[in-house]
Amino acid sequence: MARATGIGVGAIVGGGILALAGAAFAATGPSAILAFAINGVIAFLTALSFAEMASRFPESGGTYTFARKVLSVESAFTVGWVVWFASIVAAVLYALGFASFAILLASEVTTTAGWQAPWITENPNLPSLIAIGTTLVLAVLLMVKTGGGGDFANIAKLTVFGILIVGGFWVLARQDPAQTTKSLKPFFAGGAGGLLQAMGYSFIALQGFDLIAAVGGEVKNPQKNIPRAMMVSLLIALLIYLPLLFVIATVGTDGIQSVTELANDNPETIVAFAAKNYLGTSGYWLVLIAAVLSMFTALQANLFAASRIGLAMARDRTLPQPMASVNPQLGTPIVSVLVTAVLTCGLVVTLPDVASAGAASSLIFLITFAIAHWLAILVRQRSPEEAPPFRVPLFPMMPILGGVACIGLAIFQGIAVPAAGSIAMLWLGFGGLLFLTMFARSARLKDVSSIAANPELVRLRGNTPLVLVPIANPSNAEAMIALAEILVPQGFGRVLLQTIVVAPQDWMPLEDTEPMDRSERVIRQLVETSTMLGIRAETLTTVSHEPMEEIARVARLHRCESVLLGLSEITEDATDSPIEGLLGRLEADVVVLRAPPHWHLVQEQRILIPVAGRGINNHLLVRLLGSLQRRQKCEVTFFRVIPEDASDAEAKRAKRELLNLASLNFSGACQCEVVRNDDPITAVVEASRFAGLIVLGVQRIGPKKKLFGRFTRSVARQTDCPLVVISRRG
Repeated sequence: MARATGIGVGAIVGGGILALAGAAFAATGPSAILAFAINGVIAFLTALSFAEMASRFPESGGTYTFARKVLSVESAFTVGWVVWFASIVAAVLYALGFASFAILLASEVTTTAGWQAPWITENPNLPSLIAIGTTLVLAVLLMVKTGGGGDFANIAKLTVFGILIVGGFWVLARQDPAQTTKSLKPFFAGGAGGLLQAMGYSFIALQGFDLIAAVGGEVKNPQKNIPRAMMVSLLIALLIYLPLLFVIATVGTDGIQSVTELANDNPETIVAFAAKNYLGTSGYWLVLIAAVLSMFTALQANLFAASRIGLAMARDRTLPQPMASVNPQLGTPIVSVLVTAVLTCGLVVTLPDVASAGAASSLIFLITFAIAHWLAILVRQRSPEEAPPFRVPLFPMMPILGGVACIGLAIFQGIAVPAAGSIAMLWLGFGGLLFLTMFARSARLKDVSSIAANPELVRLRGNTPLVLVPIANPSNAEAMIALAEILVPQGFGRVLLQTIVVAPQDWMPLEDTEPMDRSERVIRQLVETSTMLGIRAETLTTVSHEPMEEIARVARLHRCESVLLGLSEITEDATDSPIEGLLGRLEADVVVLRAPPHWHLVQEQRILIPVAGRGINNHLLVRLLGSLQRRQKCEVTFFRVIPEDASDAEAKRAKRELLNLASLNFSGACQCEVVRNDDPITAVVEASRFAGLIVLGVQRIGPKKKLFGRFTRSVARQTDCPLVVISRRG
């Protein structure tokens, strides 16, 4: 818990109040104390939602991870992209803040010592150089050691703030009470509007507790320690902020100026001037030391958290995959840390308006905080059976209040600083372009694989997928029902078993009972089989003289996600068979199973997947393999045939392409085989002798026109092992 609390304290305490106290006092006068207090309440409400989500999903990534669990991959990318940007921009601000206060401190030291060092204050490039150098040094430290709290610097700055507060109250105790009362009037110098304005400016001073959730995967016993660390770090911040603001307002002026006037004259250095007024020169020096330490720890915490957000996104393939690598010896995401640091350094140099960028960062954080409240409500509603280790009290009133407050402050921020919204929209547009051109395909495949491996995500996203299983042959019932339950697990989706009474259009049931009797035998077998397998399947019986049309109608009516068809034999005839005609009419994923009677999946299934050329990134293949891997041990082999006269270079290229294809379609360990043979069908048939299941795809020959294809037909006729043919919707 100490380490997690250190991250929160490092990110929250110091930098925000030093930078924003002046703006708050200038906007609303002494009631800036109330503005910070109300923001503290909003921050606590937000931290409660974060704590519940982090205890439910103790993984690194923070708001992005929560969004990935509950929202679509596109929405999750949007959330992660803007949160990553906001954390990086916050790091930029703290890097430049550190440089500014370091230069001021150095200038004061040299002046006091009687040295002449004009290069310190007159070099316009020095702040950027110090900011970049400090960022790179911290990046190296984060590459070789996991951490981010800066324990020594945290203790030092808390000590300094403690001295400032105790010294202030010592002076306050000796001051005439009438003077104290006078210094607090007018309390609402800017009226209600000024109070709201001060809240909007200063809320970001309490941002930082969310960074604890962003590194949740590296916190020991996260279910308990993350909520505690969030609450403790916020409490420490408020125990420092509120007394310090009170001291500044009551004893920080010279008795002539009001605190509002002092703030208007010195918006960025009001804390330093106030400390100098009641503690003398030593107070001024203490503020400079506190500022340097605060900016340093905040920079370290934001770099640390931003690198973990990048790591989580890269693991989901919404950022370049190299960023997902973790050093096996050090346990640190070196590439993600480096990319985050380089972007921070680049923004230090290129941002034309750092203030607007900071406002954009504040705006983005407020929006993502509101999203976190919404996600907490969705998760609680969609998984009521699984209570999180930490629960928000008075649910859902507190998340609703916190979300409304965050949205209100975000609207104010967008109105007060229009450039903030523009910067946020530009970054979002740039991210959307990158996602669509570089990450969308692999990210969506990874998302499908994650859902297949963890069906709980289906429920968290508010979906109830339905797989339709038309069965006419009772001998196929066991294999079909078992495979359907693997595709859509019980409790997270539904399996609908369909039987069709196939009868002529002028059928008279009382005179010809055979169609009905045949259907009843199938239904009886389906009920017995599903009960024996422990699967709660639903049954549906319809009457039609066109069974394929009826299957398509039912699939459309019930909006089935998948249709599982059984097939006794795939013939050599390339003309449209009834089932191939059905493939083009179904608006769902289709899995066609050809298997011997009473066949079922074994615990160690050897699966052969022949591919041609670069192959097709098939979402249905990813889903099928992920579902099988979740339930049993699978030995998956991706198999490609190249001509016998192919060169070694061509063979290496084919192997590389096959490895890439395998990594996109299967998240587990698998084999990739490239063989030389001028007859691909013979090579696949030979390889199938050691397989328990072959997975093939259909051939598309036009819009809504799909056939098994010559290759699939030939492999099916020459092999005896079970065969699955998959057809992606559309």
